[in-house]
Amino acid sequence: MLLLTEDTGLKNKNIKIAVASGKGGTGKTLISTNLFYVLQQSGLNVKLIDCDAEEPNAMAFFSGNCEKQTDVTQKVPVIDESKCTYCSKCHDYCSYNAIFILPPAKIIKVIEELCHDCGACSVACGFNAISEKDVSVGTVSSYSMSEKTSVIEARMKVGVFSPVNVIKAAIKEAGNDGVIILDSPPGTSCPFIQTVTHADFVILVTEPTPFGLSDLKQSVETLETMDKHYGVIVNRSGMGDSQIYNYLEQKKIPLLAEIPFDKEIALRYSGAELITRTDPEWQPMFTALFDLIIEEYGNSGNKR
Repeated sequence: MLLLTEDTGLKNKNIKIAVASGKGGTGKTLISTNLFYVLQQSGLNVKLIDCDAEEPNAMAFFSGNCEKQTDVTQKVPVIDESKCTYCSKCHDYCSYNAIFILPPAKIIKVIEELCHDCGACSVACGFNAISEKDVSVGTVSSYSMSEKTSVIEARMKVGVFSPVNVIKAAIKEAGNDGVIILDSPPGTSCPFIQTVTHADFVILVTEPTPFGLSDLKQSVETLETMDKHYGVIVNRSGMGDSQIYNYLEQKKIPLLAEIPFDKEIALRYSGAELITRTDPEWQPMFTALFDLIIEEYGNSGNKR
């Protein structure tokens, strides 16, 4: 295959590929884990980062030793009430409603779970009443699969409002060498943005249903504003209707692959089995997928 020949330069290619979707349950983890496994079997230097920090599940499909676990912290404000004048400026500057204040009663509290570590309250306070402390928001765990491959898991703590800092830490832990697959959180909110921002190419996984099309459109619109290279995989093809395909043709969006609506695939996935490991006939599809991504990404100057 193209990516394995020595003269292409692709064997040592450094590229970040995000696998994302506008909604949960479309099959992005199915794609990211099987793509990782096939590239691993091909001998490439590849890492899989589970950026779905609220519900990371990539390691359910693999076994490996946890070589490193890092606590992720963020700064949250500490208010010295002996210096506070209850002017409410810190509350007004906070975009996340993380500071509760009742000036007449001289009550002010920090809601740590809502804090985003932006530092706006410290800038707003003119009385030196705000300092900061470190609070744990989650962990980043690195699992070694082989000499050249690893899985990095971002996991936020229960009750934390945003997983963004944990996702950032996991992506930083992966570095920039080799092929890096980012299993993105669903949706198009801040966690999605934080993940795909680092990607050279984005695989959007969708399904041929009205809900799938609606969420795909939101994802495409978001990536367009970010000027990202992207293509689409249609999962559970054969169900629903043809509106997805009409949309892809109309927008000239590359259709990277299709995975049929198949009960056997669903059963294997629900049992944490990789279809490329239990049925090697699937491996060429994922190898061809990577070849196509390299080809699409290689057409520099074009967004897709």
